[in-house]
Order: sequence, then structure tokens, then C-alpha cells
Amino acid sequence: MSRDDTMKFGGPPTIEKLDIVKEYLNAYTTALKNQPFKLMYIDAFAGTGDINLRQEDPDVRVFIEGSARRAIKIKDKQFDRLIFIEKDLEKYGKLLRLKRENVHRDIQVENSDANSFLQDMRKDWRKWRGVLFLDPFGTEVEWKTIEKISKFEALDTWMLFPMSGIARMLPRAGLPPEEWIEKLNLIFGDESWKELYYRRQKHLFDDEQHERDWGYKGIRRIYKNKLKNLFGQRFMEESYVYPTGKFRFEFIFCVGNPAGIRLAKKISRDILQKRAVP
Repeated sequence: MSRDDTMKFGGPPTIEKLDIVKEYLNAYTTALKNQPFKLMYIDAFAGTGDINLRQEDPDVRVFIEGSARRAIKIKDKQFDRLIFIEKDLEKYGKLLRLKRENVHRDIQVENSDANSFLQDMRKDWRKWRGVLFLDPFGTEVEWKTIEKISKFEALDTWMLFPMSGIARMLPRAGLPPEEWIEKLNLIFGDESWKELYYRRQKHLFDDEQHERDWGYKGIRRIYKNKLKNLFGQRFMEESYVYPTGKFRFEFIFCVGNPAGIRLAKKISRDILQKRAVP
């Protein structure tokens, strides 16, 4: 996860995401331990390996293990390779220390933009299977990256969809400024987000105006429909939604290989059923 360990962040949603991923990794590696594939874990926004949870008392610091450190500790069937991607140079340095602490493991640490790394990734996916964790701090994930991941047909993917971050780029009246339009087009891969707006004329001689259909439901609907069209049966409708507070997100799951749809969805649904899922 792309969180600086000096930052105060988290609470229930952060813990829930980490617990979901950890539980899935344990079940996933157990299910595939007798298969001939090599197993890979990719944390695309890996941060430092640790997270400082927000506390009411500013003098109290509570650290928990981040997704990278948790993935290293999977025991039943360890991942053959772990890839941690982090663009921030200081966080990257801390990931290198995490690698040195685990010299017996095949850990690859990349100081890179996650989109560029994944879009350029070349692998013999006939020999590899894995899990990808996409948990950006904001709205960094590009649709081109999602398209490339889908084509791999090898990586079960848990992705955070930052509804509140996207909503902040969508003014209720009038279209967004040009720089936000460019950003939204990168996130959605096209101008499908404009479906959130409708045109109206107050009076016969007034200029046509744009107004947005306010709310998160429309944003979720458009993005999830795009995922469904891209992944087909590999897309899972059920998700984890944290619906309160300043930051709202949806945690979405897509299966990698078509042959694993039934098992991967069963594992994911069992995990999510333990939590409040709309």
C-alpha cells in the first residue's frame, strides 16, 4: 500500500483491506500449492511495508504490518517471487531494507511508476500465476493498466476504486477543467464518465448547461460496467464498500485465469461475506 509510515492514515477501512488481502493470499496459495505454476505476488503501490494508523491522540503511534510484509509471511505455500513497486524514493529505500531483512526470498523492488511497470511487464504467463494488489493513495491507476492486466489472464486482482477522489474532480454544475478531464479519461479509458452529466436548458434563449447526477452510485456503476465488459465472467459483482467518512472507496475483485473463476470467486465471496457487503 502506498502509505508513508510517518503518515497518519487508516482505521477500520485500512485494516479491512489488509485483512481481506491477507486472507485471500493464504487461501490462494493453499489452493495452488500442488499446481505446477510458479506463484507471484505484486504490490503495485507498496509504500514502506508498515502503516501508521491514525489515532485520536497525536502522541500515540500505532504501527501495523502493511501488505508487502504480510505477503512475505504467507507460510503454507510461499510465493516464489514478490514484486514491490513504489515510485517515492524514500519509501523505496525502506522497501530495500525489507528485502535485505528477507535475503532468502526472491523479492524484486522497483522504484517505478506502477502503471508504466505493469503496462510494460513481460512474462511467460503459461508458467506463472499470481495475485496483484492495486491500492493507490489516490486516483493513479490508469485504464490502460487494467486492460493490460486483463490480457495476462494470470493475476487475480484486488483493486481499490477511489470513489471520493473521482467525485472531487466532477463538479456538480458544469464540466470539469481540462486537466481533470484528461485525468478522468486516463482513469476510465474514455469519456464514459460524462454519462454522469445531463444537459438542460432553463429557458428557450439560455445557453445549454451541464449538470451532474450527484452521488457515488453513478460513478461506481460506470466503472464496474467497464470492468464487467473487459473481464467478462472473471469480474465479480460482490465487493467491499466502505461507505462512510471523508474517503469512500470500493474494493473490487477480478479473476486472472478463466480456468480459476469458480474457485477464486468462491474464496473471495467467503471472505467478503464475513464483512458488511451491500
